[in-house]
Amino acid sequence: MRKKTDKPDKPDPKPVPPTRPNNDECCHSGCNPCVFDLYEDDMARYREALKEWNKRQLPKGQR
Repeated sequence: MRKKTDKPDKPDPKPVPPTRPNNDECCHSGCNPCVFDLYEDDMARYREALKEWNKRQLPKGQR
């Protein structure tokens, strides 16, 4: 029978920022949403995820 070992904590990789669209990816015709609007939405989610990730990196007594 295999001996049960303690599993390490689940991996918690740092969030990766979204890639900013190139200027030529916008058609400049007033699309709604524009690729830059979508990028800003992604950046807001990234900033929130990064803030939460940073909190998880603190020692348990400092959270």
